[in-house]
Amino acid sequence: MNSKKANIEESRLNYRHLYYYWMVAKAGSLARAAEQLGLTPQTISAQLSQLEQSIGTTLFDLQGRKLIPTEAGRTALRYADEIFLLGEQLWDSLKSAGNEPVLRLTVGITDVVPKLVAHHLLEPVLHLPERVRLICHEGKFETLLADLAIHKLDVILADRPVGPGMSLRLFSHPLGETDLSFYATAALAERYREGFPQSLDGAPFLLPARNAAVRASLDQWFETHGIRPQVLAEFEDTALLDTFGATGLGVFPAQTPLTQDLARRYDAVCLGPIDAVRDQFFAISADRRIRHPGIEAIRMAGQQRLFQPV
Repeated sequence: MNSKKANIEESRLNYRHLYYYWMVAKAGSLARAAEQLGLTPQTISAQLSQLEQSIGTTLFDLQGRKLIPTEAGRTALRYADEIFLLGEQLWDSLKSAGNEPVLRLTVGITDVVPKLVAHHLLEPVLHLPERVRLICHEGKFETLLADLAIHKLDVILADRPVGPGMSLRLFSHPLGETDLSFYATAALAERYREGFPQSLDGAPFLLPARNAAVRASLDQWFETHGIRPQVLAEFEDTALLDTFGATGLGVFPAQTPLTQDLARRYDAVCLGPIDAVRDQFFAISADRRIRHPGIEAIRMAGQQRLFQPV
């Protein structure tokens, strides 16, 4: 009986060791993780060695001065992400027990969704009657879908629905669609406004990357109007695109309802509408029906602030 108990004890995972591993994997080095944890690198190194000995495999490869997770390490990191996220949620729940409950909403935002659009959609969540803790993650569409499928996220904001060939059981809720216009600094707008849109032939452009759902429609618009854009740069991050546009490097597209925001934040002037090109947005969840009041607030914000119904 004692031998059996000893074997059980040996097989248990030491979560403190796992936490140190998780911190090192996130930081990329022992020194940086040690600084964040307030420990010495030697202490963390010893704890990691014990973890590797207990599981019988190495978790890091040394590449230059950086620690890179091995295949086993990447597996451990995926589980650790979920374990410590759940631990944080448990801590929040226990702290709020007996007090006013906290409504938690974890949102994934695809990198092609404009930051100004995301802001307009998410701001009403913070004005719900309940106490709310809003947590936002940005990433690639496919990565966020995987996180949603294992419930690391409550909802994803995206510019496209879930594809019909996806094996994941996820549901796309249309938020609406919006017109697009071209914008530029005042000096650049003065040069290209007269004769719009034909005046844009040969103009410098800053465009969304080709993984953005709207990019194909923009390319088709250029072809239809006989406009040959001089594409200076392409961006996955729309905030970076707008920032470059504010320097006067080129003309750039944006959602027409954001005209005032773009003028205030980037001193951008509207050149004119991009006819027949519309941008759609979706909330993707693991539930067919929207139950979370935060997700319902996002849906209502889309209808009332930005979008026309699809």
